[in-house]
Amino acid sequence: MNNLNDPPNWNILPNQREPGDEGSRWNYALLVPMLGLAAFRWIWTRECQKEIEREKKEYYKRHSSLQQDLEAKYRDIITENRRTVAHLELELEKERNRTLSYREALVSQSRKLVEERRILEQEQEKLEQEKQVLLHSGAAGNLYQSCLAKEEEWQKRANILLKEFEEGLKERQNIYCSLVVPRSQRLEIEKNLLVKAATDPIAMSVHMESGLKDIFKHDNYCGNLLNRNKSQNGRLMWLYLRYWELAIELQKFKRAEKAMLGKQ
Repeated sequence: MNNLNDPPNWNILPNQREPGDEGSRWNYALLVPMLGLAAFRWIWTRECQKEIEREKKEYYKRHSSLQQDLEAKYRDIITENRRTVAHLELELEKERNRTLSYREALVSQSRKLVEERRILEQEQEKLEQEKQVLLHSGAAGNLYQSCLAKEEEWQKRANILLKEFEEGLKERQNIYCSLVVPRSQRLEIEKNLLVKAATDPIAMSVHMESGLKDIFKHDNYCGNLLNRNKSQNGRLMWLYLRYWELAIELQKFKRAEKAMLGKQ
């Protein structure tokens, strides 16, 4: 129903539309949200791009700082390694010179012992010849045999003592070659051996004390790491033990000769 007080176009009836005007109002209604969405997307993209740029700059900054730190640490490590290598080379040269000195001393001492052993063997041979002469000279031969029998008892005691020194030296050298046994145990054995050598009359008669000091100073030979045989350690000590054995043999004849001359 028309309102007569209003102009005709003021009342828009539901079915009263002009041709071509069906969807224009809906198009405008959709355009505004689309424009808003496009504007939001543009602003969001721009902010994201700024954030990405800031993160890139921060990453490059941290990367550059980290690289500088690593280069500085690398240079420090190289410098320290070179210093360490130089120190080790110096220590190695010192050890090489010390080893060479020990080797020369060992060779010199070995030659000395070989020469003394040769002299002892010559004296022993000479005394053996004298003994044979005395054995065939009647009463003098009987007296010599008696004196020699007594000195053989002395020789037995001396060999027992020598065996004790051998066991002590083997144990000392075994500790010297060990990677786990404390050094204090070796020093204790060395002290006990030196005290015995300085106080026992038999050891004093063959000058064991000086030989022991020589062994403790120069005998640094060890078998391989898997060695469990104590007899395979040491070199100079075995030369001295053989030397002392010959010296005891020689002392026996000298003591017998002295005793026989004292009874005549």
